[in-house]
Amino acid sequence: MSSPLSVGFLGLGAMGAPMALTLARAGFPVRGFDVSPRAQEQVGDALELLADPREAAAGADVVVVMVATGAQLHDVLFGERGVAEALGPDTVLLVMATVGPQSVESCAQGLESRGVRIVDAPVSGGTARAATGDLLVMVGGAEEDVVAVRPLLDAMAANAPLVGPRVGDGQRFKVVNQLLCGVHIAVAGEALALADSMGLDAAQCLEVLSTGAATSFMFEDRGPRMLQGEEAEVRSALDIFVKDMGLVTDAARAVAQPVPLASAAEQLYVRGRREGHGRHDDSSVFDVLRSR
Repeated sequence: MSSPLSVGFLGLGAMGAPMALTLARAGFPVRGFDVSPRAQEQVGDALELLADPREAAAGADVVVVMVATGAQLHDVLFGERGVAEALGPDTVLLVMATVGPQSVESCAQGLESRGVRIVDAPVSGGTARAATGDLLVMVGGAEEDVVAVRPLLDAMAANAPLVGPRVGDGQRFKVVNQLLCGVHIAVAGEALALADSMGLDAAQCLEVLSTGAATSFMFEDRGPRMLQGEEAEVRSALDIFVKDMGLVTDAARAVAQPVPLASAAEQLYVRGRREGHGRHDDSSVFDVLRSR
């Protein structure tokens, strides 16, 4: 039997750490890097944590990048300690961050002369599913490159379909995913805020409406946290949707597609950040909207 793929995992934050741990539990040798000293607390002794990203990437069969923004992706590849020099035709770069099609395509162009194979595979599902290997991964790239990283995808995801042959197609799928998620969270907050302002029991509204046609995953998932207020556990920060809804509206603008609901939701998240909710759970849109 062949040896398991060796992995360099760059970005061990709220999503990256449980994903890397899932790979380690599945038997893949993982070397990790993160700029935060808290990464050691997240991963413990389950994988080798290195102080330099190039050391984590050097010699790995697959280098996974799980950062927050397109700027961070560019920096981890081409910055002062960028790993681009450690990559070559024998390496597959697996970009699992949500950074938008333009960012991943730009980085692919920057790596073209090195012959690096790239798979574009943003994820959806949150930290709980990352820890259990039950993510949805939207995969874009050449079929042979996707086949090369399929063992990793199958370990981290319950569903990891190839959604397009181009690097960037995964990001395009994720943009559509985030449009739906961002609007669903916003409208759930708006609905419960209306109930609250009309003097209804918002908890009862959540309970009753969750059994009917008006429900959605986001209504049932975020609704209870909306009612917890500032005590709600931060599972997905509001700042993430400031970034992601910006990716949605940027992508829509690039193809001249109107997205009025996404644009309205984006402004709600921007307002939430402005009012100090950026690091709060994204369910705090309820607090931004309710009339008090």
